Amino acid sequence: MHQQKRQPELVEGNLPVFVFPTELIFYADDQSTHKQVLTLYNPYEFALKFKVLCTTPNKYVVVDAAGAVKPQCCVDIVIRHRDVRSCHYGVIDKFRLQVSEQSRRKALGRKEVVATLLPSAREQQKEEEEKRIKEHLTESLFFEQSFQPENRTVSSGPSLLTVFLGVVCIAALMLPTLGDVESLVPLYLHLSVNQKLVAAYILGLITMAILRT
Repeated sequence: MHQQKRQPELVEGNLPVFVFPTELIFYADDQSTHKQVLTLYNPYEFALKFKVLCTTPNKYVVVDAAGAVKPQCCVDIVIRHRDVRSCHYGVIDKFRLQVSEQSRRKALGRKEVVATLLPSAREQQKEEEEKRIKEHLTESLFFEQSFQPENRTVSSGPSLLTVFLGVVCIAALMLPTLGDVESLVPLYLHLSVNQKLVAAYILGLITMAILRT
């Protein structure tokens, strides 16, 4: 006789919750960012109930703050910032997504998502771009000094660091450019033209370094 397999008892709070993104950034000068979308995934073979909680509910409007997700499906949760004021700049708020089985009340898992309001997308991108350019210039000098032909020994091929940086540059070039409104990629992953030029320059240095090995 075959024994029927029993589904293991799910422990409260231990079920992994899959949400993307895990950080929401709102920009005061860009109304298109005042509405963000959280995607909750259910990779399990049973349906889940979900509920969205917030540390400052008076600042946000959550569309469909509670609902259900079918097995191996996902659901989009729209979050709008309704109190865009300078006194909230830099304040970190938190959303908590709790999930449970439809037949039970106890929460099987939870996931926190942080939300921040910043004054300007351009200022933030400018600071990040300046920081990345400084880092890229430092890395470029390192490569130029490291791959001099003097006292060259037998090479065993490119290092893991070189390969990793090359992959990062290729990934950066494949990301959408700022202003591409039809892209499904989140806004904070959109790169400026200058950032892509820096990535292409570093990729060229890496290619030259690999060809010399």
